[in-house]
Amino acid sequence: MSLKIATWNINGVKARIENLLHWLRESQPDIVCLQEIKSVDEGFPRLEIEALGYHVETHGQKGFNGVAILSKLRFDEVNRRLPGDDEDEQARFIEGVFSTSCGALRVVSLYLPNGNPVGTEKFPYKLRWMDRLEKWAKERLELEEPLVLGGDYNVIPMPSDVRYPDNWLDDALFQPESRASFRRLSNMGFIDAYREVDDAAGAYSFWDYQAGAWQKNNGIRIDFLMMSPEASDRLKSADIEKHVRGWEKPSDHVPVVAHLDLLPVTV
Repeated sequence: MSLKIATWNINGVKARIENLLHWLRESQPDIVCLQEIKSVDEGFPRLEIEALGYHVETHGQKGFNGVAILSKLRFDEVNRRLPGDDEDEQARFIEGVFSTSCGALRVVSLYLPNGNPVGTEKFPYKLRWMDRLEKWAKERLELEEPLVLGGDYNVIPMPSDVRYPDNWLDDALFQPESRASFRRLSNMGFIDAYREVDDAAGAYSFWDYQAGAWQKNNGIRIDFLMMSPEASDRLKSADIEKHVRGWEKPSDHVPVVAHLDLLPVTV
């Protein structure tokens, strides 16, 4: 037995609710990190999801951004907002703590800023947000607990993570500063779950709606499950459930999943 953890930028939970419910039934994840729910907390369609056996915690925002965690395990603790900037009102971070057979498991759903256009304040905001995440993650690593940072990172780490790298040279997702920040997470000890099991090029988690990107497999990989050493030591498998992109009215992202050798204490 294992614990299945997933991350998925749903691109509007109300617009994709039927796809989300179908996927939950099909994939049977134990914990799901959702991004870009585009809903205030009180407007989130929790009843439909709770009917499938999930506990729901959200950090929403009207019209854009917003993150959530769905879990078959009961939440022991929930923390909203990334520390480090009291004036940052964008809903991009939520952490859940759960009891497992090896103690506490921490799971974060995060939605990093896009940062485009590069020549505007949006790019420095992206880099500042990533700096805050790095400082927070460093403190959490000191707990020596399984920690999973699941989310849409809006970073293309390597040329092998994009079909046509030259098309992204001026994009915030592929800037040296963005990629360097992502590398610092790796250097701290976080493991990219999918890359741990498959290092081949051509694996993507996002395909734009425009210009037949999905049909041409013109994609990028920007959705990750980054795992602390205590979590990666228990990694059994990881996958990108790309078939979901072919459903009717899809998100432009697909779920990324991993199985951990962890058993829940309470469900």
